[in-house]
Amino acid sequence: MIISRTPVRVSFCGGGTDLDSFAKKVEGGGMVISVAIAKYIHVTVNDRFDSKIRLSYSKLETTNSVEEIEHDLVREALKATGVSNGVEITTIADIPSRGTGLGSSSAVTVGVLNALYKHIGRDVSPGHLAEGACEIEIDKLGEPIGRQDQYAAAFGGMNRISFNPDGVQVSPITLSRDLVERMEREFSLVYTNNTRSASAVLSEPPLDHEDRIARLRAIRDQAAEAEKLIRSGDLKSLGALLHETWNVKRGLSPSVSNDNLDTLYARLIDLGANGGKLLGAGGGGFFLIHGDPDLRSRLVDDLPPENRVIPLKLDHDGSRIIHPS
Repeated sequence: MIISRTPVRVSFCGGGTDLDSFAKKVEGGGMVISVAIAKYIHVTVNDRFDSKIRLSYSKLETTNSVEEIEHDLVREALKATGVSNGVEITTIADIPSRGTGLGSSSAVTVGVLNALYKHIGRDVSPGHLAEGACEIEIDKLGEPIGRQDQYAAAFGGMNRISFNPDGVQVSPITLSRDLVERMEREFSLVYTNNTRSASAVLSEPPLDHEDRIARLRAIRDQAAEAEKLIRSGDLKSLGALLHETWNVKRGLSPSVSNDNLDTLYARLIDLGANGGKLLGAGGGGFFLIHGDPDLRSRLVDDLPPENRVIPLKLDHDGSRIIHPS
């Protein structure tokens, strides 16, 4: 049996500039500052006694051929790796696998590819996994998404990820142990109790094309500022920057936020957060917020159970094979 473990990610600044419509057409390309977190998609791959293909995720599928598979990401990963029969695949997620704003769908794709490549005896690089996942999601399936999630999941750690017509460049941001500990104490994720497809949000027409481009340029500039603040260890200013990013992002589409999300965010600020933003394309998922080390306990005490509070814990490995180790 092969088991892969692939992290989801938190994007601090720059989301939206990883879309090809911006990165490949606007001077300067796109830039995202993101970090992989210790919430994972586990994928198991095992031989079957017969020649069928069996999938287990939120539903069960048993098919005679790859073409019959309903799970589009797994179907295309099987095609990409040349595995055509006699295999059983299971995916297990630490968090809901769609609509959380943490890039979980891309983590599934990366994790399935990693496990299938190992199954056929190939060790592949993080770059190869990320590129393969992009090809499946964007080129094959036509999803209107960006390219940050696949690279964050494959590489792990904190990175500046740059996007331009020539490709994607991953530049690691080295964090001291003290800074990692501070980030894990001061940043939290708050579940909105709503999920929404990133593709659905990103497919909607913007309020105004020129305004959208201007907002994305501002978001890219904020990503550059976020990198400086992280490298200097100024987490309080980083939290305030997230607030600015959220205000810019809310103008990208009418579906990025709504009254319920705005009310929840206002409550987080009232409880002592000095800034935050909704992760992913918008419409639901998780807020990333910053505050003093005591903020998390106040959130747990005050917020209703459905607004689950999760500590930010960083992943440093990216997608890896954990069995056989």
